[in-house]
Amino acid sequence: MTRIVLATRNAGKITELRRILAGFEVVGLEEYPDAPEVAETEPTFAGNALLKARAIAACTGLPAVADDSGLCVDALNGMPGVLSARWSGRFGDAAGDKDRANLELVLDQLADVAPERRGAHFACAAALALPDGTERVVEGRMRGRIIDAPRGTGGFGYDPIFVPDGESRTLAELSPEEKSAISHRGKAFGGLAPIIGELLTGKTA
Repeated sequence: MTRIVLATRNAGKITELRRILAGFEVVGLEEYPDAPEVAETEPTFAGNALLKARAIAACTGLPAVADDSGLCVDALNGMPGVLSARWSGRFGDAAGDKDRANLELVLDQLADVAPERRGAHFACAAALALPDGTERVVEGRMRGRIIDAPRGTGGFGYDPIFVPDGESRTLAELSPEEKSAISHRGKAFGGLAPIIGELLTGKTA
């Protein structure tokens, strides 16, 4: 069975990709303690995903998959975008709860924005890099809106303030299965799966 390395130590992402790529052996970076930590220095999700996938493919000599994702708020001109995980900067570091600090900063920035102007989307780019230099990227989006106060205890990051289109619940109020079925990450990985299958079929495991 062909091994694919997912460029993360996040157990949830590994479980999700294992489900999507059931015909392959998917492992995370816990199997490769010497793998580099790759800084996300590109201005796009696709660029950052490719940076990570390339580095892990080069390090392991195996097919590597990586993703980058974030929240893009219409009224903030698409920000936080690629800066989503570090939107609150040093203030978030000092607070000790980066996710909460990021979320609260977005709410503060939208405090005077009317509900009808609070449109937003989550974006994800999933990248595949092979040791021979072959690369592919697939992007997924989930549209919705930002509410004015957090709701729900599930998920992570900005999930408690994001209500997907067609839903009355936030992502933090959905079950993991409900979220995965509509999520930007699920769409990106789901779109990448047949490409991985096509490129790796017949290759040496």
